[in-house]
Amino acid sequence: MGSTDARAGVRSGTGQGREPGQGGDREPEKPGRGPGPKEATGTAGTAGTEVSGGAGGSGGGTGSGGADDLAGLEAGLDALDAVETRRTPLRETLVRKVLPPVVAVALVLAVWQILVWAEVTDAYKLPAPSAVWDSLSEMWLQGTLFGVMWTSVSRALLGFVLALAIGTPLGLLVARVKVVRAAIGPVLSGLQSLPSVAWVPPAVLWLGLNDRMMFAVILLGAVPSIANGLVAGVDQVPPLFLRAGRTLGATGLRGAWHIVMPAALPGYLAGLKQGWAFSWRSLMAAEIIASSPELGLGLGQLLDNGRSNADMPGIFLAILLILLVGIAVDLLVFSPLERAVLRRRGLLGRG
Repeated sequence: MGSTDARAGVRSGTGQGREPGQGGDREPEKPGRGPGPKEATGTAGTAGTEVSGGAGGSGGGTGSGGADDLAGLEAGLDALDAVETRRTPLRETLVRKVLPPVVAVALVLAVWQILVWAEVTDAYKLPAPSAVWDSLSEMWLQGTLFGVMWTSVSRALLGFVLALAIGTPLGLLVARVKVVRAAIGPVLSGLQSLPSVAWVPPAVLWLGLNDRMMFAVILLGAVPSIANGLVAGVDQVPPLFLRAGRTLGATGLRGAWHIVMPAALPGYLAGLKQGWAFSWRSLMAAEIIASSPELGLGLGQLLDNGRSNADMPGIFLAILLILLVGIAVDLLVFSPLERAVLRRRGLLGRG
């Protein structure tokens, strides 16, 4: 019994001495002594569990935060490149694009009618809008209105296509070959500044009164504008694009088609618009000066016939029809092309 009580007392004293937070007769830890194998294993397991749990929580937080940051970065980049895609309401389109020109035309007609009522000049010099409308109605009833317009429009479109086929390669050649640019670059600029009407007399003498003369005048007026527009566009292409294209093997015609032309498209499009304007003006000058029954009746001949017959309403009608064709071609052809190019480059919204 005594020995048993003694062993129990020893165990009780030892347990109390090792209880954390109490003084007792705890043996000081010797320097260099580490935990025993079992204690180390237990401690490492506990620490590993705590670390893995903490790392898991921290890793989960870091991964979630990193994913959120990446998503935010992607959203920001998408927002930079995003273009508004909402469909413009019909009412907004009418107010922004249709109403302003209609109001402008109404104001012009109102001022015109006021000047007629005020009798600022003789009636035969300034006809009333109603007189011009009567001339238009007469041509409509006779069935000659669209025929006259188509005669001029078809010539201008065909001449412009020919000018496009000649001016585009010529512009590329001038822009890319220094010797050619030094030789004919100033000549193209001079031809562009030369009034188109100056080419009508020599064209009549060279080719006669026929459609070839008309097309020659159109080409001489439009080709320099298209070529110079393309040269200006190529000059604005960043050199980095050209070096990158050469590195990727886009040289020669392939480089011109895939690198130079897309990069120079805004300047080229501006040259096309100017080329069409020169084509239309050149044709009108040729039709006014060189009138012949073999050429048919175009808008220029209609204008000259009004002058010969002292028909001021007919003259005003011809001027308005010439203006209408120019505006229609710009709104239906060049404005959509320009908007498409700007939208593709992120410079114009869809709304």
